[in-house]
Amino acid sequence: MAGPTPTRLHQAARAPVAAAFVCASLFSAGPALADDGDAKDKSAQELADAAKKELLDAKSLHLTMRNSADDRDARTPALIDLRLDEDGNCTGELRMGTGGTKGGSVDLVKRGDEVWIKPDATFWKTQLPGRSGELAVDLIGDRYVHGTTDDPMLDGLSGTCDLDAFRERLKDGSDRATKDDLTKGDQKKVAGTEVVPLTSSNSGDSGDSKGRITLYVTAAEPHRLVRATEKGSDESLSMTLTDYGKAVPKKTPSADESIDVSDLRNTDPSQAPHAA
Repeated sequence: MAGPTPTRLHQAARAPVAAAFVCASLFSAGPALADDGDAKDKSAQELADAAKKELLDAKSLHLTMRNSADDRDARTPALIDLRLDEDGNCTGELRMGTGGTKGGSVDLVKRGDEVWIKPDATFWKTQLPGRSGELAVDLIGDRYVHGTTDDPMLDGLSGTCDLDAFRERLKDGSDRATKDDLTKGDQKKVAGTEVVPLTSSNSGDSGDSKGRITLYVTAAEPHRLVRATEKGSDESLSMTLTDYGKAVPKKTPSADESIDVSDLRNTDPSQAPHAA
């Protein structure tokens, strides 16, 4: 089959993870502090360090990232919604298309080295050129594509579902030449939770290509990052983190709901079935 190739799926899988690291540049590169004391008694950097420690210690997370860029791009994720753990298990969804354009969606499940993805028809037709996308829709229908992380078409998802990769980025500390100073804002509520906003005083300045980054850390112990935002002139990224330590659902698609990834490559396009 001349259809699904690794490149588009790799881009769809990896781009949202890179965007989800908007908070990394504001965490200190040094050791995180012990989590004790009330938020009002801690500095902005101490709260950021405490939140970093909670992220590094988390066994699992529910991560949601939204990209509100103005640019119309059907191949850039506008939403990633994943439950993932340190063993590489995850379940969730990617929705493609920024600036109001529609790029389709992908449901995904990963358990160990096994991967299931279910792109909708819009995704296949948008991400794969010409007849390839139509053939994928005809062959797969409403089923999952099943394989392992050894398959070139699916291995990109291992990075998306890798909590350890997320934490390694945090350990690396700032991506910037100098660490930003953090400003501690007034306590407020976010989704019913009392939080303290921590804003980079150096982001968003004239001549700085990066947007203004704000971390929202819970006021009560343990001090956890529950939201991070980056707002620039032409885009807005937001990331929400919940369910620290909650197990990833174990259910995987059945054989009847799936088609093996090898079947996509072993099919002659001239013999491909067409949806009724």
